[in-house]
Amino acid sequence: MQTKKIIVIGSCNTDMVIKADRLPIPGETVIGGTFLMNPGGKGANQAVAAARMGGTVTFISKTGNDVFGKQSIELYKAEGINTRYIFSDPKNPSGVALITVDSAGENCIVVASGANASLCPADIESAKSEIESGDLVLMQLEIPIETVEYAADLAYKKGIPVILNPAPARALSEDLLKKLYMITPNKTEAEILSGIKVTNWDRARQAADVISAKGVDIVVITLGSLGAFIKENNNYHIVEAVKVKAADTTAAGDCFSGSLCVGLSEGLSVEDAVKLAARSSAITVTRMGAQSSIPFRKELMSAV
Repeated sequence: MQTKKIIVIGSCNTDMVIKADRLPIPGETVIGGTFLMNPGGKGANQAVAAARMGGTVTFISKTGNDVFGKQSIELYKAEGINTRYIFSDPKNPSGVALITVDSAGENCIVVASGANASLCPADIESAKSEIESGDLVLMQLEIPIETVEYAADLAYKKGIPVILNPAPARALSEDLLKKLYMITPNKTEAEILSGIKVTNWDRARQAADVISAKGVDIVVITLGSLGAFIKENNNYHIVEAVKVKAADTTAAGDCFSGSLCVGLSEGLSVEDAVKLAARSSAITVTRMGAQSSIPFRKELMSAV
């Protein structure tokens, strides 16, 4: 099936992961674990997920002029991603994330943004023609908010749907929300945006109503092992999660977002695109790492 062009604007990091029995408490050292180093970053993870689902992807980002940045770009090229608009920062290093994962697959992450923090509106302006040639724009919040707002405004003026995965969690202006086609918060992010603690489907509906009232027509709230709640204009849908044994939840939300965009680009309904994304992210949590855990489209039929 032919997909439209997906423009992913966001962060790229190198993830340094330690798998241990449990997460340490403050001041504690936990001995024993497996170390992995993988490419990561929410923007990069989502770009890779979209590419592996069969999407046509351009990734707009910024790396340092260092070995991590150069390795990342070569990996994205190998995925078939257009890397022309990954800019190089001569002053700052590439982003790095330190991740600890426990035996239940839960994680704790600290990010040193590095060059991601210098992806600026001028860079977006440099990529303006590419963005305007796209059919969907997907963003997250590991880059400066003014850059997100600038890109959203540019796409909105051209009638290009903007999908925002509002992670890491933070408050957002109503001006930005009104320019979005869709927002995909998890339950923590939904609480920050709505003021409602999301603990079940009913509370998810309440939160979605509040967020939607701020100007976003389509709200998709992900609730981890429960699944996803959709508010599409005045219609509501529940998509149950695929039941799997979790090994590592890192990049599950990113896989969901990238896969969702591909489904939408192929003309699937919002509900069916969310079902596709749920199947894809279910595979991700059964594997260690970020991009290393993201499945290819052909795996969806056989694995879950």
